[in-house]
Amino acid sequence: MTAEPEVASRAETASGVPPHRYTAALAGQIERRWQDHWEAAGTFAVANPGPDAPEPAGEKFYLLDMFPYPSGAGLHVGHPLGFIGTDVLGRFLRMTGRTVLHAMGFDAFGLPAEQYAVQTGTHPRATTEANIARYREQIRQLGLAHDEHRSVSTTDIDFYRWTQWIFLQIHGSWYDAEAARARPITELEEELAAGIRALPDGRDWATLSRPEQDRVLDDHRLAYLADAPVNWCPALGTVLSNEEVTAEGRSERGNFPVFRRNLRQWMMRITAYADRLAADLDGVDWPESVKTMQRNWIGRSQGAQVRFAVDRPDAERSGAAPSAQSIEVFTTRPDTLFGATYLVLAPEHPLVDALTPDAWPSPPTGEELDGRWTGGAATPAEAVAAYRRVVAQRSELERQEARDKTGVFTGAWATNPVNGEPLPVFVADYVLMGYGTGAIMAVPGQDQRDWDFATVFGLPIRRTVQPPAGFEGSGGQAYVGAGPAINSANDEVSLDGLEVDEAKATITTWLAGKGAGEAVVQYKLRDWLFSRQRYWGEPFPVAYAADGETDGGPSIPRALPDADLPVLLPDVEDYAPRTYAPDDAESAPESPLARAREWVRFSEDLPSDPERGFAEYVRETNTMPQWAGSCWYYLRYLDPHNAERFVDPGVERYWLGPRAPGDPGGVDLYVGGVEHAVLHLLYARFWHKVLFDLGHVSSSEPFRRLFNQGYVQAWAYTDARGVYVPAEEVVESADSATGFTWNGEPVRQEYGKMGKSLRNVVTPDEMCEIYGADTFRLYEMSTGPMEASRPWSTRDVVGSHRFLQRVWRLAVDEQTGELRVADVEPDRDTLTALHRAIDGVRTDLPAMHYNTAVAKLIELANHLTKAYPDGGTPRSVIEPLVLMLAPLCPHVAEELWSRLGHPHTLAYEPFPEADPALLVEDTAEYPIQVNGKVRSRITVPATAGQDEVRAAALADPKVVDLLGGAEPRKVIVVPGRLVNVVR
Repeated sequence: MTAEPEVASRAETASGVPPHRYTAALAGQIERRWQDHWEAAGTFAVANPGPDAPEPAGEKFYLLDMFPYPSGAGLHVGHPLGFIGTDVLGRFLRMTGRTVLHAMGFDAFGLPAEQYAVQTGTHPRATTEANIARYREQIRQLGLAHDEHRSVSTTDIDFYRWTQWIFLQIHGSWYDAEAARARPITELEEELAAGIRALPDGRDWATLSRPEQDRVLDDHRLAYLADAPVNWCPALGTVLSNEEVTAEGRSERGNFPVFRRNLRQWMMRITAYADRLAADLDGVDWPESVKTMQRNWIGRSQGAQVRFAVDRPDAERSGAAPSAQSIEVFTTRPDTLFGATYLVLAPEHPLVDALTPDAWPSPPTGEELDGRWTGGAATPAEAVAAYRRVVAQRSELERQEARDKTGVFTGAWATNPVNGEPLPVFVADYVLMGYGTGAIMAVPGQDQRDWDFATVFGLPIRRTVQPPAGFEGSGGQAYVGAGPAINSANDEVSLDGLEVDEAKATITTWLAGKGAGEAVVQYKLRDWLFSRQRYWGEPFPVAYAADGETDGGPSIPRALPDADLPVLLPDVEDYAPRTYAPDDAESAPESPLARAREWVRFSEDLPSDPERGFAEYVRETNTMPQWAGSCWYYLRYLDPHNAERFVDPGVERYWLGPRAPGDPGGVDLYVGGVEHAVLHLLYARFWHKVLFDLGHVSSSEPFRRLFNQGYVQAWAYTDARGVYVPAEEVVESADSATGFTWNGEPVRQEYGKMGKSLRNVVTPDEMCEIYGADTFRLYEMSTGPMEASRPWSTRDVVGSHRFLQRVWRLAVDEQTGELRVADVEPDRDTLTALHRAIDGVRTDLPAMHYNTAVAKLIELANHLTKAYPDGGTPRSVIEPLVLMLAPLCPHVAEELWSRLGHPHTLAYEPFPEADPALLVEDTAEYPIQVNGKVRSRITVPATAGQDEVRAAALADPKVVDLLGGAEPRKVIVVPGRLVNVVR
């Protein structure tokens, strides 16, 4: 490409600025010109291997950013930190011979565009596409080397068609625990029909009606419908995620009451993969902190499942069938079972209603019922209902952190299997359905929460583990440590004197022999709630019989055929879900899609419903969560225009396939914020593993290597109300008690992550306008290690700009615009400085140590400025400097490369290599210790032997003075490091 002559602005020329100086205006001209050239030439496009294309030259490298949500505010300077970092690496890898795939797309479904639609009536697609266009402009302005032909958005119809297809693959699968993998549900049906696999309840498959068979299959599917506890906000008309609920149990948006209740929702059976999700972390190159967070979220723990038989005292007189039910409890401490004195169920536990009698029973122990247990209610049902209403308004976080223990007696009693003691069954908010079975055996002697509850309700406390000497003196406290078992024996088994591990094994074996329990592995991980009562999301590709099932049961979801995909979102007049009075906890969500009557109801002959034939169906009116598209977008980058498959198997194998036995495969480097360390990565891994099990991908993990970049932080300011004010409008004031004012009023300064909520945003557009994109890129990369959070200081950006001006002056005359380069041999010092810089930068860039690479380039530029103040910089030095600068500041590097006479882009030019001979130090410096303290330093030839070093040290004037003419007792020379003189 031939460079066009730059034109200085009239204002710059009038102000005395040299006409060819590297200014913001000149930088802008250069940057736009090269961005246009890269786009027109397809410089960063990379072809897939295939029959019509040769396999790309060079070892492949798939480089991936966590793709952004395109908000209306656009990017601030914190967002591009990771994007620029990956761009620098990708550019370096291309210059070292790698074939790099680097693309950028948009996670574009989501709540903000829908909220805007509710407020303005603007279709969310219009808002989303406008935001995407804005992001594309900003990303282009930064000179990011993406393959634009691979860009996708989760809202693209061609994209979400395959999101729906993948959902159907998951819905059409079950997890075979024996084979430890997902299999098509049709294979389960075949095995049940053939008698190879038996039904858990012993029924004969052939005797079941078709709806009954379908329900059995649905109970095994990896995507299924279930009643699940959710955060229901009537005033907003939708279910909220835990992250959208405050600690006070109110909606983050609007501060409305939020209630915990069971609603029918789509779920993903991610728990089936719990062991693999945990174990396979050993095979990926991820930060250990992220692996630990994932393992903790999965929460694998080993213990025992214990069954407590339940007695319904009123069953006979009320006409109810005597209860044969039991309460199942998971415990990691079965050795403390003899200390259990009551049971607690979560308020949402499905057994609560079944176990609650019609009237308060007399305790089996004969004494009066404790008034503290009933909550003052006339019946157990009233007590439980009233308590549930109160708890429904508390968030899970609030319930877990509450110090005051509350609860109510259900009226039911259970039997402790080890000693036959009757145990009252309570409902209490400190037990959650999200872990274990939603029921606990309370052992107040060994658990502080149980101790506190027992104290409030006057329940017995019995220690079953011997505390250390002196512990009892602390009083009012459970002992949660290890020790020998006590008070733990019956006629058949005794744990007394056994340490914890042996006591666990002994009692678990005894329980199994009695049919009262068994050893199990349990997880904190819960199945993934996959429904949203929203408009702006992927429609589910399923339908339900409009007239319900023939046997009177709930309608079974039917998969739509591939030919019906994509299921498009219909146009609606109102994008808001139906809302209710804020305290109407019993209301039910109604999605905006439910009002699209013509879309909801349709007629078809569905292959998934063969007995019904051509019939009336209704569509699912919930939509998928925003997570859906982000679970697999990296696969679509590989093959974005394939209309037959979500990705061609050969293409996937080339870019993601395992490199060697034991390698999981996956993206070569995935870069993003640590805030996505758990859910996004866990969900994507789950989807990928299902696709792997079904043979759709060759890699068992989506992301081989993960890197978390830090945050950009900036000063923020709050007024007397504690409200954040615009940081750019704050001024320093010596007259203010805080040192800062806004609109004349004092404000307080604090430091935090840059963002809209703190009103401390600086946009890359501002920086590009003031300094140019290359300066902005250089500053972001130079302020600290990529993995570390770093401060933003606009006033410091000028330092990066001045460095680029120095590099420009080394090659270009600011007055004439002519080259200042000479075809002469550099001196030895310059060659040494150059090759040391090459060696360091070539090491730093692939390690993403960009700040130290920049420091080495600055050091080299400073050397050249001093060595060649009047111009004549050797071409053999300036060209390697330009090539080293290219990954960091590609526009100015391309411009200089072109001016140096090269007709083609430098994007694929070989990166400079250091000459090892020029890295050898000519001299070596030795510190001299005299009696253990450094007293002087000497410089000797690098090849000097120990005798030469010893002689030079003893001849040093400071050492001579310290010795005072005496011979030293000992002189120790550590080669290359130091000389130790002992007087």
